[in-house]
Amino acid sequence: MGVKWGLMGRPTLALGTSGAIRCYRTDTGYRTRALTRDYDGRVRSVERNGRTKTAAEIALKLALRDRSQVSASGHITGASRVSALADAWYAGLIDLSPVTMDAYRRRLDVQILPALGELRVRELTAGVLDRHLRAITAKHGVATARLCRSVLSGMCSLAARHDALQHNPVRAVSPLGAKVKKAPRALTVAQLRQLRAALTYDDRAIVRDLPDLVSFLMATGLRIGEACGLTWDAVDLNAGTIDVRAAVVRVKGRGLIVKKTKTDAGARTLILPGWCVTVLAARTTGGDPRDGSRPVFPAPLGGWRDPSNTRADLRDAFAAAGFDWVTSHVFRKTVATLMDQAGLSSRAAADQLGHASTSMTTDVYFGRKVPATGAAAVLEALSHVP
Repeated sequence: MGVKWGLMGRPTLALGTSGAIRCYRTDTGYRTRALTRDYDGRVRSVERNGRTKTAAEIALKLALRDRSQVSASGHITGASRVSALADAWYAGLIDLSPVTMDAYRRRLDVQILPALGELRVRELTAGVLDRHLRAITAKHGVATARLCRSVLSGMCSLAARHDALQHNPVRAVSPLGAKVKKAPRALTVAQLRQLRAALTYDDRAIVRDLPDLVSFLMATGLRIGEACGLTWDAVDLNAGTIDVRAAVVRVKGRGLIVKKTKTDAGARTLILPGWCVTVLAARTTGGDPRDGSRPVFPAPLGGWRDPSNTRADLRDAFAAAGFDWVTSHVFRKTVATLMDQAGLSSRAAADQLGHASTSMTTDVYFGRKVPATGAAAVLEALSHVP
């Protein structure tokens, strides 16, 4: 059962396998020979010589092993190195952002390949992967381990499609630990007013052009990269709206780039509170807003503002103001929380924050691409700065 027979009654070899090794005496030693069936379906003879019978057999076995690692078409087999599988998987990734590609590459280079790269694909068992992911969790934390698990799952799925693995062993790995859900910490209206006021008296924050940026983040709930990527042609001061359609990111080897928003839901038009329109209007005195490519919040020395550097500047400014627990992301949670407290729907909050799903908004930020989310009216309360 299950064995295929050729025309002459000989069993057909399975793809990527070899038949029995035969050994012959020669004038200089021994010759070994075996038939192997390549991934194009053809059966070929492979031979190796050695001074002794054992040496000839070892040489042939090594040749058969190396031959089966990767076929001419790049086929992954159980004998392929995990490093070769990683290269094939990474090369096949499409439609991912540069930031995601960088994150995957770093996990491969730092956590996965140094420990697993020299293994054969067939050696990627659930036990091996489970132990490795536990070690990553202990050393680097659950978040890093989860991303490594995602990368390994993608690699093993590719191996399974190539029949190098019978199934994806990552699916059998035990959970990496339940997420401890914390109630999202948000600023109150009084705290927002206090922080805005403190920044206006902080000389270092003023030099770094942080007061207006922070006010804008409070008024919109934008991601820091989206705020850095906002250009004047996306601002309509007469209508009091902005179009969110890009974000600034830093990509390894390329520097700062401006990329489109992560999803269709991320591209959105938002109504600004009146006081925020006033803040932006005051910034037009620094240049011609009709120069549409000019960033609204440039770096202190000009050009695109680096989100990573800006986060560091914000941490310093917030700590000096007595809000060392606040990050730029807290403003997103604050906007969502204030909208929730005002009785606005989770759909409206998701539209404001650029989430495709309301579950992300309610699960992470509470506690459609339409401008009337209601946030502008709620956030008008911030106009009264003490």
